[in-house]
Amino acid sequence: MRLALLTDIHANREAFEAVLADLSQRQIDRLVFLGDIVGYGPDPGWCVDQVESLVAKGAIALRGNHDRAVTTPDNILNANARRVIDWTVNRLNARQKLFLSDLPLTVEDGDTLFTHASANDPGDWLYVTSESTARPSFLVSGARLIFCGHVHRAALYSCDLTGRVSHLAVPTGHPMPLLQSRRWLGVIGSVGQPRDGSTLASYAILDRARNELCFRRTAYDATTTARKSREAGLPEALAQRLMKGI
Repeated sequence: MRLALLTDIHANREAFEAVLADLSQRQIDRLVFLGDIVGYGPDPGWCVDQVESLVAKGAIALRGNHDRAVTTPDNILNANARRVIDWTVNRLNARQKLFLSDLPLTVEDGDTLFTHASANDPGDWLYVTSESTARPSFLVSGARLIFCGHVHRAALYSCDLTGRVSHLAVPTGHPMPLLQSRRWLGVIGSVGQPRDGSTLASYAILDRARNELCFRRTAYDATTTARKSREAGLPEALAQRLMKGI
């Protein structure tokens, strides 16, 4: 089975459509959305409807911190993110809000755990950015494979039989073997707001039969998304981030 792993769409319709178009050219058995369907971007309703439709067809979807913030106010988000969520709330209908609020924080599927942030207390929205922050996920979960988002930059960590965690280079477009002798944590880069200096949308494909993970990038019309963001009155800083991939 081949799984497409998508995360941090952040209401970016153009990026989401580009990734789905790229996936349509590949053999994919199931889609997995690792949270943050909304937030930052100008098309929250369209993105929620699209994910809901795909879930009805068998996709897995998880709740991210921005999805949660739509229905549960908190002080975790920064000022720009909070401003966009306040705007987003008035653009979603009751059904869309209910869909977001009903999404789980984690899903286990065989030897694989899906979550938005660190598996170590998923509702605390901890970032996995290093070996030290990856280690708690391996400690609290017995899953051989763990996949998350939240960071907006792709990364891959492995844990050996002694518990030592290593950070591996992420080769874009080239399958990475997930050796059975190790456990793995993949941080899937953002579809809608990459922050690694590239404006290309990011996602990954897990091939369970081959036991391989392939990180992929695809181009999308960031100029249109930035224009729509400005027209919606969203913070200018967010449009600038889209254009620079930061």
